[in-house]
Amino acid sequence: MTITAPAPAPPAAAPSDRRVIVTVVACQLAGCLGYFAVMSHLVAHLRHDVGLLAGTIGLILGIRVGVQFALLLPVGALTDAIGARRTGMIACAIRAVGFALLGTADDITALLCAAVAIAAGGALSNPSAQSLLASVHPDRRSGGFGAYVATQHIGTIAGPPVGLGLLALGHGFTPVAVMAATLWALAGVLYLSLPRRAAKATTPRFKDIFTGIRAVFRDRRFVLFALMTAPTTLLANHIMTAVPLLGFGSAAATVCLCVLAAVAASAQPFVASNRRGERPWVLRLGLLCAAGAFFVLAPLDGTQTGPLMVAAVLNGVANGLIQPSIFQRAARHAPTERFGSYYGVLAFCAGMFSSAGDLLLGRLYDLGPTTTTAALLGVGAFALISAFGTRGP
Repeated sequence: MTITAPAPAPPAAAPSDRRVIVTVVACQLAGCLGYFAVMSHLVAHLRHDVGLLAGTIGLILGIRVGVQFALLLPVGALTDAIGARRTGMIACAIRAVGFALLGTADDITALLCAAVAIAAGGALSNPSAQSLLASVHPDRRSGGFGAYVATQHIGTIAGPPVGLGLLALGHGFTPVAVMAATLWALAGVLYLSLPRRAAKATTPRFKDIFTGIRAVFRDRRFVLFALMTAPTTLLANHIMTAVPLLGFGSAAATVCLCVLAAVAASAQPFVASNRRGERPWVLRLGLLCAAGAFFVLAPLDGTQTGPLMVAAVLNGVANGLIQPSIFQRAARHAPTERFGSYYGVLAFCAGMFSSAGDLLLGRLYDLGPTTTTAALLGVGAFALISAFGTRGP
């Protein structure tokens, strides 16, 4: 008599790629609406409602940016260790607490605590979302990330009017902050709806966090790629600092932001089609467009709105091409179980470069129009260096 061993039970099915993408995009929409509704009106609140000096406001905003960028290096590896789903839930919970605290804070200590909480939540949020997107099938990954980026820009446009509408109700800044906290809490619930991944063995142990970081730094080709693309965060964000400092009014700055975001969002179907984001020329073209945007901005004095719109379109094209291209190339190169560590190194390099660049550029702006022009030309030059120096991975 032959005894046949029972067949092993099939492994539990992983969540579908479509479900992962829809969940991450929904979380992105909720989070961006809340974030931009608050941040677009935060400076006015701190100045006029709380009564802080400009230097104190700068300190609070600077701490938020510095803490978030500094945490990205270890947090990327932490995402690998505890899982992207769990990291996303923690990120949303911390940001919800931070925005709730921001709505009730009326002294510097509470405001600094809120800034640190918002920064920590932001540092956890990006690697968790992008790790989830990197885990889906490559044929769907490019489209999923395109939807993720487009949703970010939709939130950039829609968030400020939502915040303005709540402020118009006459109940102060608190309803805006509470709305943001609620949206981030909702995003956390959406992360909770994702089933746990069945394959636990591929996830590094908590004590291997620094092992993950060391593994990335041993990948010299990727580290060179991270260093050469370090200017990209500065290239994406600095235009909105430069426009008001060049003398353009709030209306022109708002239109510039909306045009930039709309162009970046509309570029996503092009980048996602046929996985174009993985091709080196897409990143190079984006960096060249960024250089062109700052070269157009450099001679402006606050009166030429036509060239400003040209710069906004060029920067929008740059943002629309650069962000998905870097993600696609990193996702293709990095092992799935180490993507958080790889993303952490990329984001850390870009964030530190942006922080240092903003400090230096701010000083140059204070010295007069000649150094302002030189500063913007210098930013464009960094884009050119990145465009022709980036190789691999």
